[in-house]
Amino acid sequence: MGITDPDGYVRGVPYDELARLRRETPVVRVDDFWAVLGHADVRTVLRDPGRFSSQLGGTQIRDPAGADLAYVRRMMLNMDPPEHGRLRGLLTKAFTARAIAKLTEQIETSARELVADVAGQGGCDFAKVAADLPLRTLAAVFGVPERDRRLMYDWSNRVIGYQDAEYAASSTVDPAEVTDLARAALAVRPAPGPDGVMPDPRTRAGMPDLYAYANALGEHKREHPGDDVMSTLMRHVGDDGGRVSLAEFENLFWLFSVAGNETLRNGLPGGMLALLSHPVQYRRLLADRSLLPSAVEEMLRWWTPVMNFRRTATSDVRLSGVDIRAGDKVVVWFSSANRDPAVFDDPDAFDIARTPNDHLAFGHGPHFCLGAQLARVQLRAMFTAVLDLLGEVSPAGEPVRLRSNFQNGLKSLPIVWTR
Repeated sequence: MGITDPDGYVRGVPYDELARLRRETPVVRVDDFWAVLGHADVRTVLRDPGRFSSQLGGTQIRDPAGADLAYVRRMMLNMDPPEHGRLRGLLTKAFTARAIAKLTEQIETSARELVADVAGQGGCDFAKVAADLPLRTLAAVFGVPERDRRLMYDWSNRVIGYQDAEYAASSTVDPAEVTDLARAALAVRPAPGPDGVMPDPRTRAGMPDLYAYANALGEHKREHPGDDVMSTLMRHVGDDGGRVSLAEFENLFWLFSVAGNETLRNGLPGGMLALLSHPVQYRRLLADRSLLPSAVEEMLRWWTPVMNFRRTATSDVRLSGVDIRAGDKVVVWFSSANRDPAVFDDPDAFDIARTPNDHLAFGHGPHFCLGAQLARVQLRAMFTAVLDLLGEVSPAGEPVRLRSNFQNGLKSLPIVWTR
């Protein structure tokens, strides 16, 4: 299989093919882009937005349609300095130490509740149980009413699962069970066209229900601020006297609802699959909880939820002996970089005590994942609850993988336990 074929990822990440290509050259031509496979080169690209732009063509391999590019560029994920730094700075200030402490407490409580709810059943689909933790966390960050949080599940399915027929038209929310705010949003939810295909979810036309909800929520936050992170953000005035606009709030809501949700939603079952695939490591962690922080880092490296991100060269540049022209697509491949033997001893092994562990699962440089700290808190909280309440678990069927060449996703992971 090629490294871009989404069908191949239903069977698993093509690590052997990535390793073969990386051995030949750490920068290789694939389809219409340069794939950057070596750890050092990935870091070089990500820390240099002057030569490798997020904004010129966006951050996805596939190009946005002409009219959609201007819209895609308004998202923080697709910004370059100085616009990116301004918005990120405002957002960083909203995540105060007090807010993080409160969220951490809520996350630990939620994780324990989710695992306790299934502990007496002797088995569950861990992918589905784990999916609720990032939803609860994001609802807390945004001050979204609890009964509306399932909206984010559908939105992230549609955006991340656009290559997966089951997820592309995800619609699991019952309008009778949500707030008036959510009902108004659901009224404009798009439907598949005559060809059965949903509109491009990276565009406003593809996600009108998300934007309707975000707009109404942003207005509400400004008029009736709560004690959540986004209320703090909407109140904040920058050093230049500027505030976060409603349009910026909408795009932040999109980013968090999708990226902040999906990465953890796949990282949690991915971490569990790593443990299930390495029972000796599982028992080692069960016996020594002090290994949990390093185990979480190894889960992130070994699974790598986000597999790639695109940049566009702003000028002619040479990378590992390869000439890249201005305007060329340059795609960094985290799944490869996180198994680069130049950086990681025995890179295909899963070792919960691995140190150092300079993985790039959260990216690198100015776009380093804003939610990395909360992601680590969620992983530690969920696996603490599993170890405490379930003990050692075992596989109860074949995992079902997401059809995607972007997110390393698990739609189902059946497990059983005897405790």
